[in-house]
Amino acid sequence: MATPDGSKTILNKLGWVLSLTRLGLAAERAIRAFWPLWSVLFLAVSLLMMGVQDRLSVEAVWGLGFCFCGAALWLLVRGVLQMRWPSRDEAFHRLDETLPGRPLQSLVDQPAMGKQDPITQSIWQAHQVRMAEQASAAKAPEPDLRLARFDPFGLRHLALIALSVALLFGSFGRLTSLSAMAPGGRLPTISGASWEGWIEPPAYTGLPTLYLNDQSDAVLDLPENSRVVLRLYGEIGALTVQETVSARLGDVPSAAAPEQDFVLRQSGDLSIAGEGGRSWQIDLQLDQAPVLTSIGTATTSGRGEMSLPYDAMDDHGVVGGTAIVRLDLPQIGRRHGLRVAPENTDPMELQLPLPIRGSRADFQEVLIEDFSDHVWAHLPVTIELIVQDAALQSSLPQKVAIALPARRFFDPLANAVIEQRRDLLWSRENGPRVVQLLRAISHNPQPGLFRKDSDYLRFRSILHRLEAYVASGLTIAARDEITQDLWALALALEEGNLGDAIERMARAQERLAEAIKNGASDEEIARLMQELREATQDYMRQLAQRNTQQGNDTAGQQQSENALRMTQDDLQRMMDRIQELMEQGRMAEAQQALKEFQELMENMQVTEGGEGQPSPGQQALDELGDTLRQQQGLSDQAFRQLQEQFNPNAQAGQSQGNEGSSGGQGRGEAHDGTGGTGQGQSQGENGSPGQEGPQQGGTEGALSDQQQALRQELERQRQNLPRTGSPEGDAAREALGRAGEAMDGAEQALRENDLAEAIDQQAEAMDALREGMRSLGDALAQNQSGQSDGQGRADNQSGQNNDPLGRNQGNGGQAGTDQGLLQGEDVYRRARDLLDEIRRRAGETDRSDQERGYLKRLLDRF
Repeated sequence: MATPDGSKTILNKLGWVLSLTRLGLAAERAIRAFWPLWSVLFLAVSLLMMGVQDRLSVEAVWGLGFCFCGAALWLLVRGVLQMRWPSRDEAFHRLDETLPGRPLQSLVDQPAMGKQDPITQSIWQAHQVRMAEQASAAKAPEPDLRLARFDPFGLRHLALIALSVALLFGSFGRLTSLSAMAPGGRLPTISGASWEGWIEPPAYTGLPTLYLNDQSDAVLDLPENSRVVLRLYGEIGALTVQETVSARLGDVPSAAAPEQDFVLRQSGDLSIAGEGGRSWQIDLQLDQAPVLTSIGTATTSGRGEMSLPYDAMDDHGVVGGTAIVRLDLPQIGRRHGLRVAPENTDPMELQLPLPIRGSRADFQEVLIEDFSDHVWAHLPVTIELIVQDAALQSSLPQKVAIALPARRFFDPLANAVIEQRRDLLWSRENGPRVVQLLRAISHNPQPGLFRKDSDYLRFRSILHRLEAYVASGLTIAARDEITQDLWALALALEEGNLGDAIERMARAQERLAEAIKNGASDEEIARLMQELREATQDYMRQLAQRNTQQGNDTAGQQQSENALRMTQDDLQRMMDRIQELMEQGRMAEAQQALKEFQELMENMQVTEGGEGQPSPGQQALDELGDTLRQQQGLSDQAFRQLQEQFNPNAQAGQSQGNEGSSGGQGRGEAHDGTGGTGQGQSQGENGSPGQEGPQQGGTEGALSDQQQALRQELERQRQNLPRTGSPEGDAAREALGRAGEAMDGAEQALRENDLAEAIDQQAEAMDALREGMRSLGDALAQNQSGQSDGQGRADNQSGQNNDPLGRNQGNGGQAGTDQGLLQGEDVYRRARDLLDEIRRRAGETDRSDQERGYLKRLLDRF
């Protein structure tokens, strides 16, 4: 390139910089051309340093050697062909690209025009001067040695990591073993004979490995199953191993073998004979078998889970255990469904729980298992427990003979369903017998046997499917399907889905009475007592809420002299007394106390508002209650007609003689939408009281007409609901809307003579009605509490202010006066004590969210 004299001077000064730039370009090209070659070389060296050649055959080593050499040669040729030494011009352009304005190129450029013009020449010279100043500060750029775009998989990093591992854990001395594999090569020899030995105790002992060369004691105490590893170096036969500790028989390797490996099985001697040999006496520490020291008494929780405690120990720790449950056929009373031979008597095998933390050398654990849905539930069984250690030694089996613990069903119908389910699982030969008994149970059932229509329908559906399966040959899959449905039905009958507090409380009392009668366990009694306490508390809250909804107009309340008044503490003491009697085994007294408790709860009278005109909200609740009773009556009629379809002659005269209640509820209240004897006349087109109108025993068309009228009445009541403007009021309207839709579905089903679907729709309608009534009651209660600062205060100034349980809500003074209040310094002390008590109760997590929220509002206010 032609350059002016001034520019040539500047470029000469940059000769060193251009040379460094040129070397950087050469380094870039060399790295890019030869990185595969050094990656392959790194990998080959790392494999040799790790001694891979010592573990492979000579043929495999030669094969790999040829592969690596061929790959290295090809990569070398490829790199040489790609490698090209950079020229001065390439270095010039690389350096110029790193400078702003490319001054080097400007120094060698010539003006394209105006060479004879003095002005143009002066401007060009000034430009050259500036470019020369910038070029004089040029420095050699750093070479770009990055290979990421040429090695996207990072193979060079893998080779470098392999070499690093070889340098850390390998040895260059292993490279010398290649010489022995060459033609005419010879293994390196060691002058003289030497040996090395190690003893590795079993891992479960936690003991360290012993280096035999360092053991100076003549007697070694070693655990059983320790592994001995010996290496003999030098001329074969110069050293030999003699031992009596392995108890090896049969094909025993030569005593002069360079490598020997065996396990200690017995006490004895171990010696290495020859130059530099040693000998030891081995005292073997036997590994003791695990022991089950004790098995506790099996208990059953309230949910039916079995708890079986056991103690186990082992010198080095237990690693596993098994519980085998076997049916004790000789102890079973072979009656009823158990007379036939069982289909399956295979034992159940369960894994014993072990401690997660801590030592397993000596521990206590509890086997917890739920056998409630097993066919052997409550039948005599034997449970055999065995534990194992890491040496695969098992303890002597320990057996207990018990009745297999499981959940108990206190509802008579649920218990009968569970018994038939057991017989069906016992043997499919019991299928016809189970069908017969289930049909007998559901034939003309007594009132109250099936608390819900849906339970009866589920029962009949299971019965029909079982009949079909038995007729066509009951398979195992069909049997399992039926028994699963029977289990779900029994749970529904036992637990129920009782939303009403009164029904829940009565249900809890019945189950507790059955438990006392049948001799339930302490855990079951405790669970049932807790259910009774919760149900009673819900009932008390319902009474208080109802009293609030009715306005608490105490001035006009007139309670009879024999009205029962008690506090919640009194009820709590009664329940505590019942539980105490049962825990002491005084079941007769406990049953009598429970009966008295039931009578007290039944005779309890609730304050029912004043004598004045009821509020619109209370009137709406009363109308909805009437609608709910009428819907229940229609559902009862549909249910009876469905029974008559299955048993045409069973219900022939059943409705005769009912006095004002087609539901069998007694005089004065009808459950079919008709009035009782106390109403004076029937609703709609009913006949006279005590007689069956067209609705009773009528056709599905008559029922559908009644259902349509009831739906229209509900829609009118929904439109006339008081506007509370609260979320609870909106929820009440929404629930009543769903009730109307369900009634419409029931009406259509009745017109299509689908009684089963109609009963389901009617049940949904009643559930939605109850939900709507609860939401409306909550809305009215909130509205009433919002008005308590005004109207409610005046209402409480006359008469005795009692709560639903008859308790005096004040100290005898009237609100807004000083009567009955503390005076003097006691005021502040009492206020401080009250605030402390409120804070304590607000911090107790076992209290209900509603109560704690009320206490927190008190704290925020005061």
